[in-house]
Amino acid sequence: MKTSELRALSVDELKQKEKDFRKELFGLRFQLSKGELENNKRVSAVRKDIAKVLTIITEKERAGSVQAPKRGKGNA
Repeated sequence: MKTSELRALSVDELKQKEKDFRKELFGLRFQLSKGELENNKRVSAVRKDIAKVLTIITEKERAGSVQAPKRGKGNA
């Protein structure tokens, strides 16, 4: 999935995408262990998608919690 598509989603939608990707990765690993997986590259692609989702979630959470810097000494 493209990063630009992921950035357009909300944090809740991204968390759902993460769950979906993890379920898919579980199934792919299961197929790989049984020797049924035809496309081995899909495993690494899904792992990268999970990393993208987690990175974007972190970026959005940090952007929401960033505070304005304080100016000067003792100025309220």
